[in-house]
Amino acid sequence: MTLRERALAALRTAITTGQYRPGDHLGEVEIAERLSVSRGTVREALRHLQQEGLVTAGSRGMLRVSRLTPTEVGELFQVREALESLAVAQIVASARREAAAEALRGALEHMRAAEEGADLEVKVEADLAFHLLLCELSGNSMLLRTWRHLEGPIRVVIVSAAEEYRQVAMSASAHVPIVDAIERGDAAAAQKVLHTHMTSAVRRLGLGREVSDDVSNDVSGDVSDGVSSEVSG
Repeated sequence: MTLRERALAALRTAITTGQYRPGDHLGEVEIAERLSVSRGTVREALRHLQQEGLVTAGSRGMLRVSRLTPTEVGELFQVREALESLAVAQIVASARREAAAEALRGALEHMRAAEEGADLEVKVEADLAFHLLLCELSGNSMLLRTWRHLEGPIRVVIVSAAEEYRQVAMSASAHVPIVDAIERGDAAAAQKVLHTHMTSAVRRLGLGREVSDDVSNDVSGDVSDGVSSEVSG
């Protein structure tokens, strides 16, 4: 990867893994110094992250990690549910249904394995990998592309939630009924489980928790050092 691409990847990872928290100020000068790149490179990376919905321009043009309102979180999961419900319907209606169910059971095994560790990033990856696979198996490229556009904000919501809420929302057992319904060709049942899953996720992911507006303009040294090591490493 080019230096710009590595800087973008490092910043994206820092945001989606919770190293940068919602509302944290992202200063060009400090980030450029930490990553040993030009301010122009940092500016390009931040502009790209704005397009992904991970960064927002606040007062006086200051860039911060996006912080979704309770209404926006609800809307995000509504759209996600609609996409994944469509994916379920298209999988069930296709000749690939049995193979798709088998692939999804493999994804469930990865989720179970991730539950045994303490690494949040691994758990989030396993959970989102299941839902991404669901969309991929639909065979609908536009559906998949739209879901991927939501992936960044979804990650921010998950890593910002309280630990006990995340564990329930990302458990493999909560996803098993979706695969069972797909395997027997019952799209309506799978969609009903998805609806319950998404509704519960919005509630369990700490929706409505307030974050102080008085966020420090300085990102902590530990966070910045972690991003720096990703670029240099």
